[in-house]
Amino acid sequence: MRKLTASFAMAAALVLGGPLIALAQSVPADGQVTKIDEAAGKITLKHGPIRNLDMGSMTMVFRVQDPAMLKVIRVGDRVKFEAERVNGAITITKMQKVR
Repeated sequence: MRKLTASFAMAAALVLGGPLIALAQSVPADGQVTKIDEAAGKITLKHGPIRNLDMGSMTMVFRVQDPAMLKVIRVGDRVKFEAERVNGAITITKMQKVR
């Protein structure tokens, strides 16, 4: 009976705690703006590793969660950002200009 209870408790912790652990792993990545497409709500960044997505350094196009993010930056700016998979697309959820 004790083994069954311990197994149940461990399974519950994995099921209930799994999403919380994933949220805690989001860490900012560094990037440099190479292109902005306000009409499409997209930005191209030359970026360092994005750990929570297991992605290495590269240049790529991202969607932005909030199009207002694109109004405060310019091509050439350095940024810190967080990206997540939202509805199957890699999307920038937070971004700030680095001075």
